[in-house]
Amino acid sequence: MGPASLILGTWASLLVLPALAAEATDAATITFSLDFPSSSPEHYSISLDSDGHAHYESSGKISQDSEERQSYETDFTFSDAIRGRIFQLAAQAHYFSGKVDSGNKKLAFTGTKTLIYKDGQRSSTANYNFSPQPAVEQLTALFQSVGATLEFARRLTYYHRYQKLALDDELRRMEDEARRGELGELQAVKPVLQGIFDDSSVINIVRARARRIMDLAPNGAER
Repeated sequence: MGPASLILGTWASLLVLPALAAEATDAATITFSLDFPSSSPEHYSISLDSDGHAHYESSGKISQDSEERQSYETDFTFSDAIRGRIFQLAAQAHYFSGKVDSGNKKLAFTGTKTLIYKDGQRSSTANYNFSPQPAVEQLTALFQSVGATLEFARRLTYYHRYQKLALDDELRRMEDEARRGELGELQAVKPVLQGIFDDSSVINIVRARARRIMDLAPNGAER
């Protein structure tokens, strides 16, 4: 390799390094968690990376009527539109720095909620029951709708393995909530629904309902 090639190679490396540094700086994670001892689940959290990858975990009773407890976790990918909206709202909420909770002790307790933001330049955590900030309340509603979706996945996974007769009622409730727009990121639970649909030991009416719910996921949601 001649001197000119060495010079060109050096300049190329110098140009790449700032780009890599910027990419590392831009990488960010937002985590939402809810702890509510009297609810099901008692705890869950959703961590979302800026590239759309997400991790969900929860623990609690299988249902309100059951004493059996279970821990559950899964990875999924947020749709681009919702991922972008979450990070936009985080910016509007000043990345959860400063006072987030209303401080109003007269409000009903609906669980301890936590929002965490981390990137290469900042790290902040906010705990709250209710926030007067519109951006925080929108984030809370959005994450809770996704949590509701993934809790259906948790119960369906359990019922599919241990209690197939319970699938019909659970899927009926899920379809009703999905049609009312109460569930977010339906594509995240497609593998669970697909597994039920593909299982010939499950009765056809249940398989058909799983198929209908999959069809409710917005086009282009999967990546």
